[in-house]
Amino acid sequence: MSPTEQDEPDGAQRRRAVLLRLDPAVHEALARWAADDLRSLNAQVELLLRRALAEAGRSPTGARPQRGPGRPRKD
Repeated sequence: MSPTEQDEPDGAQRRRAVLLRLDPAVHEALARWAADDLRSLNAQVELLLRRALAEAGRSPTGARPQRGPGRPRKD
């Protein structure tokens, strides 16, 4: 078990970091789209990947639902 897995609460999984190389024009278009939707670039890419997986019939089982756009509410 890795040190980071030991720190996670009962069965929770850490989000994985992925290095993604993009054409600068694609990056800029995604960044503008994310800003329009009040999402981070990372959240926008994840949203698009989840949609593509669902459309292809390859949605992962057990994946946590993605949070909606905008800032989290302060409770």
